[in-house]
Formats: sequence, structure tokens, C-alpha cells
Amino acid sequence: MGRPMAELVLSEEERATLVRWSRRAKSSQALAQRCRIVLGCADGKTNRQVADELGIWPQTVGKWRRRFLERRMEGLVDEPRPGGPRKITDDRVEDVVVATLERSPKDATHWSRASMAAESGLSKSSVGRIWKAFGLKPHQVDTFKLSNDPQFIDKVRDVVGLYLDPPERALVLCVDEKSQIQALDRSAPVLPMMPGMPERRTHDYIRHGVTTLFAALDVVTGEIIGSIHRRHRTVEFKKFLTNLDKEIPAGLDVHLICDNYSTHKSPAVRKWLEAHPRFHMHFTPTYSSWLNQIERWFGLLTDKQIRRGTHKSLRALEKDIRNWIKTWNENPRPFAWTKSADEILERLATYLDRIPGAGH
Repeated sequence: MGRPMAELVLSEEERATLVRWSRRAKSSQALAQRCRIVLGCADGKTNRQVADELGIWPQTVGKWRRRFLERRMEGLVDEPRPGGPRKITDDRVEDVVVATLERSPKDATHWSRASMAAESGLSKSSVGRIWKAFGLKPHQVDTFKLSNDPQFIDKVRDVVGLYLDPPERALVLCVDEKSQIQALDRSAPVLPMMPGMPERRTHDYIRHGVTTLFAALDVVTGEIIGSIHRRHRTVEFKKFLTNLDKEIPAGLDVHLICDNYSTHKSPAVRKWLEAHPRFHMHFTPTYSSWLNQIERWFGLLTDKQIRRGTHKSLRALEKDIRNWIKTWNENPRPFAWTKSADEILERLATYLDRIPGAGH
């Protein structure tokens, strides 16, 4: 005889939703199966008949039939599972955060998970979770340098304005020199990478001299105009400017973004600029090389060509640099400048607020 089976009747909207959920590719398998159970029960089938069709236990069918009758569509969703009670109180979490921010351990300059665990009585994993929740990373440190340029604001607005709104019929170039590039060769041949083993090289090296790359980055196209010299004096910089004058079409003005290196401001360079009025110099503030996009390109050159390169002569190094520039110019990629001058100055102000006396 058994217990009487509760009748299950669906509205048209409920049936349409259940059919859609049972067939939708993004539905979880558990939810799709529950929808099929309810649809089978709504067709007048017994729990055992539905169970045999779906290959599940009759008790499972009875459970979801009952849940649907009690709560309709919401009954098909899993109920939240109760977890264990919290063992770490808010006060202990606060103690860890305050200690991390305001104190240092007695035997070190910064906290580690082990030292904070010993200090707080919590496990290392608990300390790690608290630090992650509050974005605390005691093991990391960044460096910064404040500019003392009295014209800092004006120079930031000038340079950023060239990036975001370059003048018409003009070329904006980021210019600088990468000096003291060493041609280094290892004292023994480099051992190539093998499965399960990285490339290996000796820690000592043989120097074969240094060279300097003068480079100009077109901020619109990303193309590079480069010139290599063995020294980086005013004479070499003037030669580079003359090379730019030949490379760039005569009908265009040229705006050069440079740093405050003395070579860029020497009397000989100023005299050359007076003789070439289409060239205009724009200087970044002191200690603000991050404003010059050519520095980012120099970083790519170092990472991809110079740092792990081995060169048996200075000429071989210079050849590799020229080839890398040629390869870059075959598919140049400009750097996208996104921050306005106001956003930069506002961000800087937040740093100054955190440094006692920095605003004076």
C-alpha cells in the first residue's frame, strides 16, 4: 500500500522554465536532473518510475518532489551548508593587522608568516589568509623618488599633453641614450636548455668594451630611430640630432621629449637648436624618467636582447642591437598613455599626504 503520493501540478510558466533548465548547456548536472525529476512527477509517474528512467534512487525522487511542493522553483536550489563556527575573533584579526602595519619583529625589519604566527598565536596559514584579505604583503617593498623640480607641475602637463593630444603636422619623439651597454662573454660556453633543466651559464664573464645607443621613439607609430656611438658626449648627441633632421620629412615640426642630462642642455646643442627652429625640446622633471616612454622601450631591449646575450666583441653587440631595432620596426607597437596630468598629480598628492613634511 505505502504512503499516498502527493500530486504535483505545474503551471505553464513553471513547465517551460524546467524544460529550459533541463536542456540548457550551462545548467549544472545536479539542477538539470532535479528539473527532470519534477517534470516526470508532473506527468503522473510514481517515484519508482521516475527513478528507473533516470537511474537514481526512489528516495532521491521523493526528496525533490517534496522540496518542489514546499518551495516551488526555489526548492531546487541547494541550501547553504552550515560551516563550523569561527575560531578567530575580530579582535584577533585586528591585532594581526595593527601589528603588521605599526610594529616590526625584534629580530627582523619586517614580519614573515612564521614570526607573526609566533607573535599572535595563530597558525601560519591563518596569518596568510588575514594578510591576503587585507592586501598586506610585508615581504614586498617598492622604491620611489620625489622630484625636487620647481617646475614639476608645468613639465608634467607639457609632456603628458604631447602624449594625449599631439600637435598637428608634427612628430613627437621620446629621446634618450642608453649608455654603458657592455659586451659580455661568459668564461665558459653556455649550456643550452634541456628537458627538466634550464639554460646554464657561468657567473663570471669577460668584458669586451661598452657602447651607447641613442634612440628616438615615435609616440604615435612606435617606430624607433637609433644610432650607436662608442661615447655619449655632446658631440655624439649633436650627430644624433643631425641624423633625425635627415630622417624626418622637412615639412614636419619635431617635438623632442628628453630628460635633464647635461648633454641635452649644453651650449652646443642649444646653438644647434637655434639653427634648426623646427626642433622643440621638452624636458621631463628631475627624477621623473618614468615620464619618458623611451625608458620603457629600453627595458624591453634589455630584457629581450642584452641581459642574457653573450657577445665575443663590441661589434657583435652593436650588430645585435641594430638587428633588434630593425625587427622591432617591422612591427612597431606604440605605448598607450592613459593617465591625464590631473590624474598623475592627484595620485602623487596621495603619496605626499603619507610622507611627513613632503608637502613643504
